[in-house]
Amino acid sequence: MAPAAMRTAAHSLADAKPVSFWLDDPGRPEALPALTGDEHCDLLVIGGGYSGLWTALLAKEREPERDVVLIEGHETGWAASGRNGGFCAASLTHGLPNGLERWPDEIGKLEELGARNLDAIEAAVTRYSIDCEFERTGEIDVATQPHQLEELREWHQETERRGFGGTEFLDRDELREQVDSPTFLGGLWDRRGVAMLHPAKLVWGLKQACLDLGVRIYEHTRGLELARTGTGMAVRTPYGKVLARRVALGTNIFPSLVKRVRPYTVPVYDYALMTEPLTEDQLAAIGWKNRQGLGDSANQFHYFRLSADNRILWGGYDAIYPYGGRLSAELDQRPETFLKLAGQFFACFPQLAGVRFSHAWGGAIDTCSRFSAFFGTAHQGRVAYAAGFTGLGVGATRFGADVMLDLLAGTRTERTTLEMVRTKPMPFPPEPLAWAGIELTKRSLARADDNGGHRNLWLRTMDRVGLGFDS
Repeated sequence: MAPAAMRTAAHSLADAKPVSFWLDDPGRPEALPALTGDEHCDLLVIGGGYSGLWTALLAKEREPERDVVLIEGHETGWAASGRNGGFCAASLTHGLPNGLERWPDEIGKLEELGARNLDAIEAAVTRYSIDCEFERTGEIDVATQPHQLEELREWHQETERRGFGGTEFLDRDELREQVDSPTFLGGLWDRRGVAMLHPAKLVWGLKQACLDLGVRIYEHTRGLELARTGTGMAVRTPYGKVLARRVALGTNIFPSLVKRVRPYTVPVYDYALMTEPLTEDQLAAIGWKNRQGLGDSANQFHYFRLSADNRILWGGYDAIYPYGGRLSAELDQRPETFLKLAGQFFACFPQLAGVRFSHAWGGAIDTCSRFSAFFGTAHQGRVAYAAGFTGLGVGATRFGADVMLDLLAGTRTERTTLEMVRTKPMPFPPEPLAWAGIELTKRSLARADDNGGHRNLWLRTMDRVGLGFDS
């Protein structure tokens, strides 16, 4: 970055608050008390993010008389569910290309289930009066390099040939009529497959819906240990324990209480900025009349969208894996990444020179080697888990909740028969191999972005064995 550009980027960050914009909201509910003593229930849900909240809500919708308890180690939505970009996608497979490559024989069913899942989320938002700023405006995949434009054009033709419609190819002028950046060469607009929302308000709305249906929620209550007891399970907490017939684990990035699951995920820290609200003139300078979400097509990609009050969220690019999979609040702030993101923002939107950022934050995502969730059971079917959503969990966690409830019920459904549900991704190797492999992959992806998309021998080998790294 040139010195002048670096000074501009640094100045724009001077007043940024080191906290998620979404969580820095006056409507944030007070935390509920921690569990003290013993609890008994039919179903215990561990984790108060999207995965756990959807599981508790759907469990009560399926069986209103079921006794459900949810415990959360901090506050509901405190982790990834309150820090993401608010892109709620229909895709269950981290995009159609990834799903088609991994599950070609069932991709039609996966796409259908994903579309139904997004419709169900929209219906739940309406049914429970969840004011989460839900806008089904779609998403545009943007090309900023010639090879990306050609890849998008070829992919659009391929999906049309295979009967996967719903996307519209935009050339440079058509795209810049939607959102104007001198870096944009074209794009692919999925009009119905993605909604924009306020992620923390979705969490808080789901929490209230659960409470209204009779779910007992305890915050600041970590699940410390999972053990068999009689015909059920016992979960030890700091000040008590929960005895439950069945347990659903929605802990995602945090170490699973089923230890054999841990090698399948690694934490990746993702970072985002939020601007101050744009003025009418600033908004007019970039267009963006239809409020779609956007993401560029590089391996090291950016995602960006408008908030309800016309701020721009700008995130992505750096995906930081801490050696040993260390989770730490210190890693939520990374000034060198914020400076890089700010410089890239002004390169994309030079007409917004002078805009300042109000918030800068980061958080950990649970990624797995196939980029999309995996599922399973433990303790003879008494415990179910879902993990590995790799950044697309805003929508897919509801599907994962349904899968966990199906598995706990022991019933055969259209979900449990999927190969995606029945199989696991490749686990990550132990350290130092995990760190070395991830760093080599990241550097190779960066070189591919700078070299017309050409994937080197390392990336081609990873492709062949079904291993990957993404955020």
